[in-house]
Amino acid sequence: MTAGSPEVLRWFSSSYSDNGGDCVQVSADLAATDGTVPVRDSKAPAGAVLSLPTDAFAAFVGGLREGRLAD
Repeated sequence: MTAGSPEVLRWFSSSYSDNGGDCVQVSADLAATDGTVPVRDSKAPAGAVLSLPTDAFAAFVGGLREGRLAD
């Protein structure tokens, strides 16, 4: 098991999540050291992990906050 493996990362869901089970989880553990933000499906914690560059993740969150990504 490596330091960046999903088993040892500290995962969390947004405080805005309604706990309905349809959300993503992220880990901030690698942002400073690797420049990535791992993202996974909360319903499949052992499944695939998408590692996003920190600047791309920040732009995504900024877009959500500003309402540019609302449906």
